[in-house]
Amino acid sequence: MDFTIRNAQIEDMPQVLKLIHELAVFEKEPDAVEITLKDLENDGFGKISYFHCFVAEVNSKIEGIALIYNRYSTWKGKAIHLEDLIVSESVRGTGIGTALLDEVVKYGHQLGVKRINWEVLDWNEPAIAFYEKKGANVMRDWNVVQLGEEGIKSYIANI
Repeated sequence: MDFTIRNAQIEDMPQVLKLIHELAVFEKEPDAVEITLKDLENDGFGKISYFHCFVAEVNSKIEGIALIYNRYSTWKGKAIHLEDLIVSESVRGTGIGTALLDEVVKYGHQLGVKRINWEVLDWNEPAIAFYEKKGANVMRDWNVVQLGEEGIKSYIANI
């Protein structure tokens, strides 16, 4: 299968949002996506870019994305976080996921990062096997901690 990996453009965001919704269905949370097309356009292509996105294009259609952003480790220094690597179900197994991950690692290397972080659901064994095969350390003894919008509001109200 022929495909191209490139930097996302603002015009790609409708297709990127579609893949985000596809991922939410796959992860059994179809109603969890709150982000809008306007959010993606503003946050990725506004005065400040909060993320960088690579897309995999097949016949003028976006079939995969890798969305990343900068982080900083108090132990290691510069890092990037891979928020999502999404490949449309219809083209999984064609090398698109590997090509997107390759692009993320090359990008991180060019930035001089010391680490690339991401999470994977514990039941997503194909993804875990894929990442381990690529040399990633899946740290099963760490728990993801989040404080969501309502939690932030509640926290602030109790300070």
